[in-house]
Amino acid sequence: MIAVLGLDTSCYTTSAALVSLDGELLKADRRLLRVPDGKRGLMQSEMVFQHVQALPERIAAVTSDKDICIAAVSASTRPRPAEDSYMPAFRAGESQARTAARLLRVPFYPFSHQEGHVRAAVYQTKVDLLKPLLALHLSGGTTEVLRCEGGEIDCIGGSLDLHAGQLVDRIGVRLGLPFPCGPAMEQLAEGTASQHLLHTAFRDGRCSLSGAETAVNRLIDSGEFTKNQIASEIYDFLIRTIFRMIEQACLRTGIRQVLVAGGVASSAILRKGIGERCSRKRLDAFIQFARPELSGDNAVGIALLGADRLRAAMNGKDERDECTVN
Repeated sequence: MIAVLGLDTSCYTTSAALVSLDGELLKADRRLLRVPDGKRGLMQSEMVFQHVQALPERIAAVTSDKDICIAAVSASTRPRPAEDSYMPAFRAGESQARTAARLLRVPFYPFSHQEGHVRAAVYQTKVDLLKPLLALHLSGGTTEVLRCEGGEIDCIGGSLDLHAGQLVDRIGVRLGLPFPCGPAMEQLAEGTASQHLLHTAFRDGRCSLSGAETAVNRLIDSGEFTKNQIASEIYDFLIRTIFRMIEQACLRTGIRQVLVAGGVASSAILRKGIGERCSRKRLDAFIQFARPELSGDNAVGIALLGADRLRAAMNGKDERDECTVN
């Protein structure tokens, strides 16, 4: 079978994926980077070191089938599709992907991590890529509203300071939860009613989340709130904030097709809460969530983008003419 290999080396996940030429996910494998207890993250040099160690096993896991013929290799090479977008962690995957492509004598296709997130999120949804799309990319490193049209991605809104995942992780570490803190924080919030204590201000589609962090730290310092109550307030705040991002973007652009992606978007509480709020507010929008396993960092979108590019390059040629291996 003709296939495309994709690699992604983000801030906290090493991943590889293999897709068929027609865009079917064949295999995917990923591993979280190790963050010491009590720490809120890693330095870029440590990320690169752990990616270099983890990549060979990830690649081996998705390429073990002897019947697979890899016809192209793709990788995330930068955070966003912008000229000044750079992060050392992505060099680990890019270097190994370029080397593999050279050894296999196949094309190498570079993409941004953000493009990969959007493409993975679309997989097996009812999103129509031929129509304009609003995509929310919610993670520890990004909280942005993206306008996707004609293969172009433009940021039209989002947070001016902290990102949604950062807020969850910073408060989670303060509460003594393991990093990344999303799963443990969600468990604490489950079944606990919020008092809607946190608020944010919007201006021209942009908001600030740092004020919420300051307010939550005050709640913790007061000693009047349990961990469950704090977690519930965080998720209630994010649900209301994300809904307003969607609502304002729909009103400004007239686009009604919305895709919510990113690691934060894998939260069951957020998915349910945003859906309920959209229904209650009667928002005229078609909202789709990525599959939970494809919401967080993964190489699936990068591999799918590579397959898209390879099909376009082949332009109707026989598949076997495009795959040369030693």
